[in-house]
Amino acid sequence: MPSTSLINDTGSNAAPGTLYVVATPIGNRDDITLRALSVLKNADLIAAEDTRHTGNLLSLHNIRGHLISYHEHNERERTPGLINRLKNGSSVALVSNAGTPAVSDPGYRLIKEAIAAGINVVPVPGVSAAVAAISVSGLATDSFIFVGFCPKKKEKRLDLIRDLSKEKRTVIFYESPRRILRLIEEIKSVTGERDSVLSREITKIYEEFIRGTLSEIMAVLKQRSEIKGECTLLVSGCEEKEVSSPELVTKELKESICSNKKPLSVLAKETAKKFGLSRKQVYEEALRIKNEQS
Repeated sequence: MPSTSLINDTGSNAAPGTLYVVATPIGNRDDITLRALSVLKNADLIAAEDTRHTGNLLSLHNIRGHLISYHEHNERERTPGLINRLKNGSSVALVSNAGTPAVSDPGYRLIKEAIAAGINVVPVPGVSAAVAAISVSGLATDSFIFVGFCPKKKEKRLDLIRDLSKEKRTVIFYESPRRILRLIEEIKSVTGERDSVLSREITKIYEEFIRGTLSEIMAVLKQRSEIKGECTLLVSGCEEKEVSSPELVTKELKESICSNKKPLSVLAKETAKKFGLSRKQVYEEALRIKNEQS
């Protein structure tokens, strides 16, 4: 049977036995909602990815909260205790270091277990790097796919990129500054050129958006001695190629060969890209046409 949740708590006070998933700033400390501050102030317990980091945020707003650590290395052990606290009527606010918990951050296990236990789970929405980045990207925003961090193993990462290569929606990746250049190079090697945006240090002092093709973004990054700040990479979706028939491709090649002085390999490459065909296949056809004309 599908589960339903009637959420009566739409205010700011922390209701008993409720798990609140609270978004916090990703950079600019002013990017926190009044509701989030109220929930953090009134919650019986705050489960934080880093208690020192969250403690600084609470101190900034004169909030004294009861903090407990909850991160990827202890969530398996911590979850049962938090579920018991919730069952016994305590309110718990779940926060990560930045942004929305469970979105490429710890929290999924606790939320899943709370739902299974019939505990009320309430979102307290706010900042998300993915949404912030796509809102100013200039790429298609009507539909997009969020990938988050790619697998660390190269083959698994390349398999994922290949799976996404035909995706028509804008694709959003998270990556560390140490690995962002490698990721862009791998995406280009699989998908070819795509219009893209690299967002760096969103909402912080050195916020930056680098817009252009994958190659253009790589060129900018390679000029730098160091890349800093967590990165959000947005890549435009695969464009639908013109529907091609053998006759149409042959006609295009004949016209190009007659009217163009470019090398045959270049003409074949351009035609293959236009029609979404194998470069080798198109080159062989171009060579056949060239020999016939000779």
